[in-house]
Parts: sequence; structure tokens; C-alpha cells
Amino acid sequence: ETLRLIDRHKVKWLFQVPTMMHRIWSLPEAVKARYDIGSLDAVMHIAAACPPWLKRKWIDWVGAETVWELYTGTEALGGTSINGAEWLARPGSVGTVLPGYELKVLDEMGEPCAPGEVGEIYFLPKRGRGATYRYIGAEPKAKGEFETLGDMGYLDEDGFLYLADRRVDLIVTGGANVYPAEVEAAIDAWPGVLCSVVIGLPDVDMGQRVHAIVETADGSLDEEGLRAFLSVRIAPYKRPRTLEVTTERLRDDAGKVRRGDLRRARMAPAT
Repeated sequence: ETLRLIDRHKVKWLFQVPTMMHRIWSLPEAVKARYDIGSLDAVMHIAAACPPWLKRKWIDWVGAETVWELYTGTEALGGTSINGAEWLARPGSVGTVLPGYELKVLDEMGEPCAPGEVGEIYFLPKRGRGATYRYIGAEPKAKGEFETLGDMGYLDEDGFLYLADRRVDLIVTGGANVYPAEVEAAIDAWPGVLCSVVIGLPDVDMGQRVHAIVETADGSLDEEGLRAFLSVRIAPYKRPRTLEVTTERLRDDAGKVRRGDLRRARMAPAT
């Protein structure tokens, strides 16, 4: 239906979440070829991390200059953007700060992080005013005038931002930090994986263990093959100690996942 409407109305701008991108890309080639989407000037994806393989497919399909990623939050504290050409040169980046905003990555002491050093991401509108609204019950978290969405990341030498994960989702295993998004991106690149969610579960020895929930179409997974695949892509301490496979959708239509619910369900006593 989306492709039909683009063709019929000669749509120029398309905003979508990675879930939509995956569903459209998964359509039979004959269906995709039926519609002309050449009118698109911009395909913007938002709201959740997009698997690199899927982003490359869209870049190949509509062109690098057409694909854009926007990183921001409902609170409108600030944001970044990047086009496909920039992303191909810096895979994994979410771009540079939007006009009208300032961006800092700060450590726990509130000091600026060096390029490549992971810290918490803070924004400030250049007009000098932070968010005017936020989620009910949420208190603003600020360093001076700068406020944060609670996301972790780092800047490179050229000011391009890379996301690590949300602070609350950080897994500490054996004293080492594991960011779920990095592990999920590696798992999602394995053929047959529709989606994955990585969480930390209690472990007597390590404090937390890395646990992966993997969504496939039929509930099957070549676990040995996946582990070999991961062994050359992520460090040993980041690799899942335990894996489970499901056919249930892990993300909603907006591409969001409730990690807390998944974590609590796996920690609850069996009944």
C-alpha cells in the first residue's frame, strides 16, 4: 500500500521506522517492480536503530543521497542527521548535530569525552532553552544548561556521532561494559534473523550475562553457525552466553522494544 501511494501521489518525502523498511524490502521483487518510487527526494528513517544490511539495501534501491537518518527524541532536546553517502563513509554514525543545536558527549564527572570515548549525549538549543515538555514522571537530567535523553555514544574527530545505547540498557559483565545495540547489529546481519534483542540477566559469577533473544520466521536457528559468525565480529566478552529463539515479534510497529519486560519475564520464578 505504501508503494502504491508513493507511485499514485508522486510522494517526495517518506518517513518510516526500520520495521516498515524491513516489511517493504521483504516484498516480492515483482511487487516492488510494479511501482515507480522515483519521485522520492528523501527517505527518512527514525525512532530505532536500522540494521546496517537493511540500510545498505535501501541505499542501493533509492540512492545514497536520498536515504537519511534522524536521531532525536520526543522531548525535542536536539538531534543529528546523516545521509546515505556520509553513512557509507562512516558506517554506524547517526551524523552531525542539527542546525540550531549544540551537542556534547560528557563523562560521569561532566567533562567532555575525547573522540572515540563513550559518554552520555547532551544537547542544548542555541536559543538557550531546553525541552518545554517531557514524559509524565520523568525528571530532566542536565549538566548545566545541557540536557540528555539518557543515550550513550561517542564523537569521532570530525564531530560525527555514534550511538552506543541507553544508559539503562547497559550490561556490565565481569566489570566490562556491553552495549546491546552493537551485539544486536552483529546478530541481525546473520541470514534468517528478522530481529534480535540483547539483555543482561543476573549471573552469580559475572554479575550479568549477555543473553540474546533472536526472532526468526520459523523458530529455527543455526546457533553454531551464528556463534562462529559472531566470533570474528565482536569481542569474546560481548558475545551472548545464552541464546533463545522465538517467532514472536520483539519490536512493535514503531520499532520499539520493551527490554525491561523481556528481562523481567526471564527473571520471574517458574510457575
